[in-house]
Amino acid sequence: MSTFTDPSTLTHDQLEEGTAFAPRFDAHGLIFAIAQEAQSGRVLMAAHMNAEALRLTIETGEVHYYSRSRKALWKKGETSGEVQRLIELRTDCDQDVVLLTVEQTGRGAACHTGRKSCFYRALEDGALKDSGEPRLFDPRTVYGA
Repeated sequence: MSTFTDPSTLTHDQLEEGTAFAPRFDAHGLIFAIAQEAQSGRVLMAAHMNAEALRLTIETGEVHYYSRSRKALWKKGETSGEVQRLIELRTDCDQDVVLLTVEQTGRGAACHTGRKSCFYRALEDGALKDSGEPRLFDPRTVYGA
């Protein structure tokens, strides 16, 4: 079972330069997580994890997140089949963000809209423009209406 070090027990130097994994969850018990595709380096998605999601991700090698809107733990791909396999987990200097290097399985879509990445639009002249990234699956078919 994965255990985390309580960050409040560490000095500033131990937190930023030491070897103890001490994720700093926010006041809601969450930590920000970024999923990046191992092969391409492309950012696929951003989400939150609670301690249970982080523990399960480390223990199973399959990424779990916490849905703030549903207030529930969820395994990525549980419904869609678009599972993320953990290749590497990194944390930033003050351990309040995790970077998940993943292998995106299934059809290769990390986004619930059916696209490879959740970052499929860019701001141009004050408006969001679609990049033209194709849908790899129809979300209505996968998730229902």
